[in-house]
Amino acid sequence: MEMIIGGAYQGKTAYARQRYPELEWVDGASVSETELMSAQGVLNFQDYIRRELKEDREVSNLAERLINGNPGLVIVSQEVGYGVVPVDAFDRKYREAVGRVCTKLAAYSQRVTRVACGIGMVIKGD
Repeated sequence: MEMIIGGAYQGKTAYARQRYPELEWVDGASVSETELMSAQGVLNFQDYIRRELKEDREVSNLAERLINGNPGLVIVSQEVGYGVVPVDAFDRKYREAVGRVCTKLAAYSQRVTRVACGIGMVIKGD
C-alpha cells in the first residue's frame, strides 16, 4: 500500500498519475466498496469517507478492511485536518474520520508521499 497526501489543489492527482501511469484510477466520490477492494488506485479517497458517513455507514474499521482486502492499493487523499475546526457537527465527524482512517493506512503503508505545490516529498519509505 502507498499513500499520496496533501492539501487541496496541491497537485496530488497529477503527481499520482505521473508516478503511476500504468494504474487504473477510480474516484472516491463514486466508487463502490466492492470496486475499491479491487482497485489499483483511488483518487479523492476523502470523498469516499464523506459519502460513507452521509449514508450512515461505519468507517471505523475501513482501514483494516482495505489493509486486508486490497493491500496493494495506491491511495490519494486530501488532508482535511488543518485550519479552523468546523462549526458543523457532521464536518467535525468527517474531518476526524478521515484523519483516523488515513493515520492507520499511513502506518501500514510502505511509502507515504506528501505533495505541496506539485512536488512530492517522501515522508515514509524510500
